Amino acid sequence: MSLGDEQGYGDSSRSGDDAYGGYAGTGQTRTRLPEGGGAPYGGAPRRPRSSSRSLVTVVGVVVLLIAAIAFANRGGDGDTTDGADGDPTKTAPTAASGERPVTTKTGGIPSGFAHDQQGAESAAANYSVVLVSADILKPSRRSAIVRQVFVAEKVDDLESSLNKAYDGNFLADVGLDENGNAPSGSTYVSRTMPVGTKATSYSNSTATIEVWCTGVFGMASEDTTSPVTSDWFTMTLKLRWADSDWKVESFAQKDGPAPVNGDNKVSTADEISKAVEEYGGFSYAR
Repeated sequence: MSLGDEQGYGDSSRSGDDAYGGYAGTGQTRTRLPEGGGAPYGGAPRRPRSSSRSLVTVVGVVVLLIAAIAFANRGGDGDTTDGADGDPTKTAPTAASGERPVTTKTGGIPSGFAHDQQGAESAAANYSVVLVSADILKPSRRSAIVRQVFVAEKVDDLESSLNKAYDGNFLADVGLDENGNAPSGSTYVSRTMPVGTKATSYSNSTATIEVWCTGVFGMASEDTTSPVTSDWFTMTLKLRWADSDWKVESFAQKDGPAPVNGDNKVSTADEISKAVEEYGGFSYAR
């Protein structure tokens, strides 16, 4: 999962980048086809990728999510007010606060975040996980996710946009059935793991939070052309305090920062599927 350079909440002025106003462009899930004639998954060490081999672009879940949200966000957003001290990031952004994570969940999504900067950062981290998840592709889960995560006035337009974006044709293109489920014997993977958060502005009513993430995305199947790969990206979420909780008004995304890839042995599709089934996720706290 990888998008182009960061755009500002619906900005479509830069050519060549995903403009967030349509579903085409360069901001797609990028997957390399396996080199040689072997299966996408196997135990052989990875060979260096040839610079002459171009990326094969696949219409991705995330680009459609971003575009649909941007469509719903049209109309402009107000500026976020800085905190009273004028420096909401004076504490080291990687330092844990020691606060306990929320224990309340609504529809399986963490909720009831504290009405302070730490609560806003915790909300942004948890919302990043659910927004780039396999559940957003499931019609039975999509409405609940949108209604839980976003401010009320964005919900109807966004839900309509997502339903159009994730129609049966799109789901079939990524190998899923009309209910967003993978074929028998395969596992569709879309998991996001926040690495850290930073508040770039904060007030009692609004906050802008950056969430540095890594994730794994793709289809765990022996015959797939889109095997599960990892990615690094940063999400910027604009939050508002509404209905006694932090809710998302809009967000943008950019690539990186990304480390040098380790020389890890590639796991088989069965190993990836087993890991997804056996290892659960977290509720994150700043």
